[in-house]
Amino acid sequence: MNRLKLLSYTLLFLIFQTAKAQEQFSVYFESNKFELFKPENKKLQDWILANKDVKIVAINGYTDIDGSNGYNDTLAKKRVNFILNQTKNKVKIRDDFKTRSFGENFNQKKDKAQNRKVTIYYILSKDLVREDEILGIKPKISVPIEEEIIPIEEEEMKFPDNATLQEKIQLSQKGTLIRLKDINFYVSTFAIMPTSKRSIDELIFVMEKFPKLKIEIQGHICCVNSDIKNLSLERARQVKRILVAAGIFEKRVLVKGFGVTKPKFPIPEKSEFEAARNRRVEIMILQK
Repeated sequence: MNRLKLLSYTLLFLIFQTAKAQEQFSVYFESNKFELFKPENKKLQDWILANKDVKIVAINGYTDIDGSNGYNDTLAKKRVNFILNQTKNKVKIRDDFKTRSFGENFNQKKDKAQNRKVTIYYILSKDLVREDEILGIKPKISVPIEEEIIPIEEEEMKFPDNATLQEKIQLSQKGTLIRLKDINFYVSTFAIMPTSKRSIDELIFVMEKFPKLKIEIQGHICCVNSDIKNLSLERARQVKRILVAAGIFEKRVLVKGFGVTKPKFPIPEKSEFEAARNRRVEIMILQK
């Protein structure tokens, strides 16, 4: 047997095994009845006794085409409920199992007696380890919920006067905001002025010294009513670009732009000092 034929047979075998993993059992009803007559009821009770370790995953009900469509739908539901009540607390039933009533809306057989039925679909105990696989249910991927970090303003931390960035970070906790001194941009752009180099270098040094440190760079602007050009975000991104170019792992640095939504002083500012305080770049400590 060549490889192609062997592969084909193997695939067919696997498909057959998967299909067989979900079993089915049917009982049949007399015309217009939703309770089983004695021979079929005995058949059901025998199945229950022999299958206490299986798990029911669905129960479907059917009728023949005699009577109106609405009548048959109701009759099919009653048949399903009868079987459910007979099996409940005697056979394991999947928590999300389905009961479906097809009435006469299915592929009818010529022998009407074969259409008046309820079919139980179930999984054998030996196959329950593959239950979701058999039913085609993909495993749920749990998405971690991000912890909400409460910002702590730098002023609340009461850092020592003239504390360096490294010292502030060492004293900080998650959520602490630290203003980066002397980070300046050309007017209405995100281009960083050369006078910012010392402060940027200090930030790079700290990020290298504390490899577990993760931060969020937050941009703020001043002197306008709204951040139409999203300049605050672009300035935060520009600082991140410099860090990444210096070898800082990109995922350690998040960015956010707040525009003029979190001013230190009311807008319009009364002085250049107030404007400078509003026009700032801060880092928030996310992880140390």
